[in-house]
Amino acid sequence: MVTIIVCAILALVLADQLNALSKDCIGVGGGGGSGSFDGGSLNFDLYISSCPQAEAIIFSGVQRAIASDPRMAASLLRLHFHDCFVNGCDASVLLDDTPNLVGEKTAGPNLNSLRGFDVVDGIKTELEMACPETVSCADVLAIAARDSVVLSGGPTWQVEVGRRDGVTAILSMATANIPAPTSDVATLVQKFQNLGLSTKDMVVLSGAHTIGKARCSSFVSRLNGGGIADAAADRIFLQSLQQLCAGSNGTLAHLDLATPATFDNQYYVNLLSGEGLLPSDQVLVNGGGEVGSLVQAYAMDPVLFYEDFAVSMVRMGRLAPPSGSEAEVRRCCRVVN
Repeated sequence: MVTIIVCAILALVLADQLNALSKDCIGVGGGGGSGSFDGGSLNFDLYISSCPQAEAIIFSGVQRAIASDPRMAASLLRLHFHDCFVNGCDASVLLDDTPNLVGEKTAGPNLNSLRGFDVVDGIKTELEMACPETVSCADVLAIAARDSVVLSGGPTWQVEVGRRDGVTAILSMATANIPAPTSDVATLVQKFQNLGLSTKDMVVLSGAHTIGKARCSSFVSRLNGGGIADAAADRIFLQSLQQLCAGSNGTLAHLDLATPATFDNQYYVNLLSGEGLLPSDQVLVNGGGEVGSLVQAYAMDPVLFYEDFAVSMVRMGRLAPPSGSEAEVRRCCRVVN
């Protein structure tokens, strides 16, 4: 009930603010009915006719959110990751708990960590006013992730659309599938391969940690010197972390101290100097073979990183629930229709 009230309030508030927003979409309701997932239905131009304002509405919402809170760029990007890693990109991560459904928000990797749900709510409300029951919440997450990267100075890419929203969530899968910040290289590779993603996808998508923050509790082993080489610069880095986290494990630290709000290849430069924040980041340097070579390559060549990151984001965005799973286009992203 609370979830429905939240969405209703958002609609009422935005109704007063969006009188200038065109509501004459061609093909309104083109995807709103219940149905099933079709793994081969993604394309680049679905909304050109059915909701031509869709990408502009999403971009504007993301832009406002980041202007108000620069950290939101990383948060929206992370929402898309955590969604796609659990039964495919179906917006299950957005579902609130109800008497009949246990959502994924309370899973270990998500609890008191994921944020940006209110931003998605606002964007979805605008989309529903412009093109009712047309743009899925899963597509909102995919496009918002791209826009967050662009607005942080990173690359752009065409986002395939046509995802549908799942009608259930799988809490246990969120816990099992999403890599922990303490993961070693073998675990990281395996979790990506379990989803059909490659070692290269793992290394390049880890570069998303070039923006955002993490709580001290997620890198406790780094505070004890884990993974840090015996070099003066590294000792200084370690001491800075220990000082930052001395007061509370809940303190936030920049994932990239050098350029914390800029999407660039500095993440890989940091790894080579022993200044990766999360244990699961720093271990990539010692991964050897393809993993180590990619870290070196991306540290040297930002254009290569940008190109490969865009390709891997499209690949991850294609992760889909099993064919035939029930699906819909939600009117409110927090609750099934």
